[in-house]
Amino acid sequence: MTLDPNASPVRGERALWLACGILFVLAVGLPAIPQDPAYHDFADARTLLGVPNAFDVLSNVFFLAFGLAGLVLHARGRLRYVDHSMRAAGLLLFSGFVLTALGSAYYHWQPSDGRLLWDRLGMVVAFAGVLGMAANQRVSSRAGSLMLVLALVAGVVSVAWFAATGSVTPYAVLQFGGIALVAGLLWRTPRCIGPNWAALIGAYAVAKAFEMADSQIDAISAGVVSGHALKHVVAAFAALAVIVPMRARDPHPG
Repeated sequence: MTLDPNASPVRGERALWLACGILFVLAVGLPAIPQDPAYHDFADARTLLGVPNAFDVLSNVFFLAFGLAGLVLHARGRLRYVDHSMRAAGLLLFSGFVLTALGSAYYHWQPSDGRLLWDRLGMVVAFAGVLGMAANQRVSSRAGSLMLVLALVAGVVSVAWFAATGSVTPYAVLQFGGIALVAGLLWRTPRCIGPNWAALIGAYAVAKAFEMADSQIDAISAGVVSGHALKHVVAAFAALAVIVPMRARDPHPG
């Protein structure tokens, strides 16, 4: 990997803000898409040890484990952050994994629109960390800081909009447009050490595929495991795409 810390960030920043402007226009301009009531009908509804929808609830332990592992390495200075902006993005990312574990477990215990917002709040926190880290590594520290704040605010607003109106349009634009934005930034030369973006995007894509094939996987496995539980496991492993390439042997101040 070629590192180019001296490359001019101005052109990259302009392209980044243009892309963000397009996503904003789509988020507010596209028709409202209501949450599909069938979304809450998951294939595996087994109860285990008094836990309803047990495998969808308990599979969130992977988010919790990897989130806490990342936070421990973060606190001990064992992740190679180029600056404070990248460090803030890492903190938000791993904190988002922990919040996702709690919110998703709460939601799957008794799925409903009212509980779904807590699941999504954790995810938008983690997603803001991803976007901030990508903008920092591929554009500039300034872009990373601004993107971190912008993505966090936009994410929280999109979830609040869903809670108030029932429309998932802004949240969907943030999720799919955001991952497209990360992919687009990979064309730029990295200015510092960062995550394995191919692995992270790959984990996201596989997790979405498992989510959409929830009942089919449950049927193929004869009820052993559902696609949604596998989605949680694969999505949680995306944290390794950050931890492994950025981990330092010795404590590093960042």
